[in-house]
Amino acid sequence: MANTIKDQQDILTKLNIHVLNPMQEDAVAVIEKTTNTVLLSPTGTGKTLAFLLPLIKLLDPHCADIQALIIVPSRELAIQIEQVVRSMGSGFKVNAVYGGRPMSKDKIEIKHVPAILIGTPGRIADHFSNKRFSKTNIKTLILDEFDKSLEDGFEAEMKEIIGQLPHINKRILTSATQSINIPGFVRLDQPTTVNYLKAKVQSKLELKTVVFPSKHKTQTLLNVIGHLDNQTGIIFCNLRDSVDLVSRYLDKNKVNHSCFVGGMAQKDRERSLIKFRNGTNQILIATDLASRGIDIPELKFIIHYEVPRAKEEFIHRNGRVARVDAKGTAYIMKGEAEDLPVYVTNSKVVTINKQLDRKPPFWETLFISGGRKDKISKGDIAGLFFKQGNITKDQLGAIELKQDCAFVAVPKAIAEDLVGKLNNTRLKKKKVRVMVLED
Repeated sequence: MANTIKDQQDILTKLNIHVLNPMQEDAVAVIEKTTNTVLLSPTGTGKTLAFLLPLIKLLDPHCADIQALIIVPSRELAIQIEQVVRSMGSGFKVNAVYGGRPMSKDKIEIKHVPAILIGTPGRIADHFSNKRFSKTNIKTLILDEFDKSLEDGFEAEMKEIIGQLPHINKRILTSATQSINIPGFVRLDQPTTVNYLKAKVQSKLELKTVVFPSKHKTQTLLNVIGHLDNQTGIIFCNLRDSVDLVSRYLDKNKVNHSCFVGGMAQKDRERSLIKFRNGTNQILIATDLASRGIDIPELKFIIHYEVPRAKEEFIHRNGRVARVDAKGTAYIMKGEAEDLPVYVTNSKVVTINKQLDRKPPFWETLFISGGRKDKISKGDIAGLFFKQGNITKDQLGAIELKQDCAFVAVPKAIAEDLVGKLNNTRLKKKKVRVMVLED
């Protein structure tokens, strides 16, 4: 039985949110009173909270089985939603399962059955086929970023999963684009659509085209980075080979950055995002995997090193900047003899010649070999750094706490000194290793 917070205002207070935005208010009201809902709203507008608030109200604290299944197209989105649910403090157990990590971890975590299960199609299908838990009480189905999870590559697994859920009485589908027909096996009869796609203020996003001479694309990219000083942003590429090429060039020019592509090991993907979030690396070079479903800070710019093939991906990439009421710029790189896709409009051609002059990064990331399973909290970690590390509050950056480890941002200038002071010390009852997280 869960000790649940049923009151929405209690949850919002815990999340330090004073009021829902109009989309969230509409979505919560519609989801609560309808069987099938389609929620369409731009990236960064708060769709996750919009479906989680009514979901929490639906859960039965006396039920020992899984009651809600949230299917997502990427590992990072599964992790992000899991973290949001936990931060709500509802008292209901939640777990995320996804490919790229040992199945043994899944089995350990879901041995104590969660009320909410989040996962990618392949991993959920595996758990279903091996009958690792009862599906009888799964009555709510949520497909987040459904336009990706219902694509051809996932369709067979999705059909298999949904076919084993005979007791669903509420379906919620969300997306930041409206681009596909919903297949019949989803059984989305007469849905109510909450559509805020056209509500986004497009003028807050400025498009700029940077024309580069033949054979000088990477140098032009370096000029754009220099022009942006030390702002945080993403360089988008279409292919992993392009990510590798850009990464090597930035390494050569001593520009700190993280990479994020589908072929990376899950641990490396997560650590790239951690270093990007906490400011250790201010540039992320990525494929379209980073255009949605990942938890990253508000950005002022993105660079389309390569223009995406489809309009939908262009929209998702641009959704990383100019969120809600913020301003931002998307730079589009174009060769002298190239034509931009027809979907790119209102982009102003600019000339950028500034050479690179970025300051070295202020933050460094430290790894700690203890986490939630060791009963360690963020407060415990902060206390260790204040008392034994002798640092001030201003010198303690972001702390990210995982199941079996933690990551802490500290000023680069004192990182090695802190390792010397804190490595092999005790945190709660565990002796922990502390080291600089290398690339």
